[in-house]
Amino acid sequence: MDLVAFSWCRLEKDAPDIAMFGKSRIDGKVSYLATLKENGWPRVHPVTPVVGEGACFIFAEPESSKVRDLRANGKYSLHCGMTDSSGSSGEFKITGVANVVADASVRAAVESVCNFRPSAKYVLFELKLGEATATTYRGGRPDRKRWTAAG
Repeated sequence: MDLVAFSWCRLEKDAPDIAMFGKSRIDGKVSYLATLKENGWPRVHPVTPVVGEGACFIFAEPESSKVRDLRANGKYSLHCGMTDSSGSSGEFKITGVANVVADASVRAAVESVCNFRPSAKYVLFELKLGEATATTYRGGRPDRKRWTAAG
């Protein structure tokens, strides 16, 4: 079964509160990207997502295992970094399919909104979203909001 996945702008349109919260939790901040190895086992990588130009992107070292995994099957899950063990800053998670971005004008636009200077050799991926979950904790209880591309 193929995963239905859209660019970040679809999340902004359908669930602006989730998109705004998610951007505050991952844009330019260390997050954790899970990919699938060739043997099907998961692997986790620290990344710094860039949310801008209506999409969510990551830059990656071309020889890294994350690039191999994403080129092989594209499936990923990304979770924001946490500030403490109680989750006081909230959690944000997206799942979907990553696509290589080869268009130089898109890359230049992403670099212009990026809070770091990626190496010219890095591979740029757009993280298409199949699902997004925002969790805040009020009075110690989780309050989850979920969006799915499938509707």
